[in-house]
Amino acid sequence: MVFEIFHRTRGNGPVLLLLPGGDGDADVTDDLAAHLQDAFTVVTFDRRGLSRSPNAGGSPGLDTHADDAAAVLEAVTGEPALVFGSSIGAVIALELTTRHPGRVRLAVVHEPPLSALLPEEARAELVRDQLAVEEAHRSEGVLPALGQFVRLARLDFSDREPDVPLTPPGPQRLANLEFFLTHDAPAVRQYRPDVNALRAQAARIVPAVGETTTGPVAQSAHALADVLGTSATVLPGGHNGWAFRPRAVAAHLRTIFLD
Repeated sequence: MVFEIFHRTRGNGPVLLLLPGGDGDADVTDDLAAHLQDAFTVVTFDRRGLSRSPNAGGSPGLDTHADDAAAVLEAVTGEPALVFGSSIGAVIALELTTRHPGRVRLAVVHEPPLSALLPEEARAELVRDQLAVEEAHRSEGVLPALGQFVRLARLDFSDREPDVPLTPPGPQRLANLEFFLTHDAPAVRQYRPDVNALRAQAARIVPAVGETTTGPVAQSAHALADVLGTSATVLPGGHNGWAFRPRAVAAHLRTIFLD
């Protein structure tokens, strides 16, 4: 079978797979990868349905995204890999670790929005905010939905390194956002992790939370840590810290993966 998931590798060292949030494709973590590729073989890919990776039809599901990630790793290395995932990327990292544990050496999972792990009030708040994003997309389109997501994730666009620009989404990004909001965002909202499977892989999972993130998304990271019997590692910035503070996040990832 022809391998159709577009992926890219750069650098040298142990393999590190980056799984970004939202509509992120193989290019969106370029700044983060630039600060890691001297120490790692950094691997990125376009999720099914985004940019250069075709979708066979319908909603691929988080299990399919995890299987695709495992296939990418199989194409790159025969050894277990390091993984960093954020938001939906963190959820995919959890699925990858539980479905394909032999492919993962250690996974840092940054703020997976897992409503099922939250106490009732926080769970209701997160689900309400997720539904507001989806409804804004259905009724008003991509950009209003993005505005709702900014509120959900408590994004602060001033919380970024000085050389990180803010650029408006171009045509490809808008197409990726359309796919994400139609298929992947509802899949994340509906996701129910297998708690027993997570606990069985607890030694491979490092929950992480942004230093400035607040609200139920941050609580999700702490709730995952509670399930695993550990505490959440704090990374610089907020929910988009990997994009807004790539230099600082890369430095923290080095201490986790190389110690």
